[in-house]
Amino acid sequence: MSNILIIKHGSLGDIAQASGAIQDIYENHKGDSIFLLTTNPYFELFKKNPYITEVILDKRLSRFNFFYLFSLMNQIKKFNFEKVYDLQNSSRTFFYKKILFPNSNLNKWSSSETTLPNNVLKAEFDKKPVLERFDHQLKSSGLKTINTTKPDFSWSCEDISQLISEYELKKYIILFPFCSSHLSVKKWPYFNELIKIFKSKYKDDYKILVAPGPNEINDAKNIDALCILNKTKPINISQLSSLIKNSSFVIANDTGPAHISAHLNVKGITLFGSHTTAHKVSIERENFKAIQVEDLKKLSAEKVLEKIIL
Repeated sequence: MSNILIIKHGSLGDIAQASGAIQDIYENHKGDSIFLLTTNPYFELFKKNPYITEVILDKRLSRFNFFYLFSLMNQIKKFNFEKVYDLQNSSRTFFYKKILFPNSNLNKWSSSETTLPNNVLKAEFDKKPVLERFDHQLKSSGLKTINTTKPDFSWSCEDISQLISEYELKKYIILFPFCSSHLSVKKWPYFNELIKIFKSKYKDDYKILVAPGPNEINDAKNIDALCILNKTKPINISQLSSLIKNSSFVIANDTGPAHISAHLNVKGITLFGSHTTAHKVSIERENFKAIQVEDLKKLSAEKVLEKIIL
């Protein structure tokens, strides 16, 4: 039996996307122990993943914090990992490779860099859809892939019967109208207009919900929807997954909850402007689709309503 390491630091959407790749790594290493290196926001979440034996915390302190770096590298080395699957593929994890296995190839360290196709620049390869890149990486590392291009994030769910009872939820639509302040180009500005039209059309047939993250609670006050919280704090990722899973429909900006929705295969739509394409981020699924426009400010609430299928 060998020890195998997977690295996946985040973000939330990336965690959902990597679920299929993690499952395939497990399926190809039956009998081995699968460890996962991740950051604090996802440490407890990954403990619920049935394909992971043990989770290792990376605090991602500065690379110039030599005491921390030395401690982390020693912690990793003690497991004598037979192989590392770098699903983060960042400059930081490339730095880790140079420390841990400086001269290794894909037989030891699987990454987009060590499995790069011949005669293809990494900048060009990175333009491909993310799930295709994962699939290429794992296949080039000798793995049979079945789940990589169709991730299933349902392992993240937990019982939310208390929330369902507290907020008297039966049929509901959940909105994710938020985005990081430095990514305002992703933000569709007409959620309140959509809510007004929707309520006029469907009356009280469905509740309209928002589930804000830690930095979104104040913004949620500006949305005419029922705000779902755990007392005064945001619900955790597992509760969020279950809330999404039980919804009738999801409408979201291009954010982490949109990717969760896609890989729970719930019915819904995500709204894309010119910042990227739905194809590149591999978000469209059987039930979850995208609206792609050049300028989100020119996408009307009426057009979005046409895509809601209940």
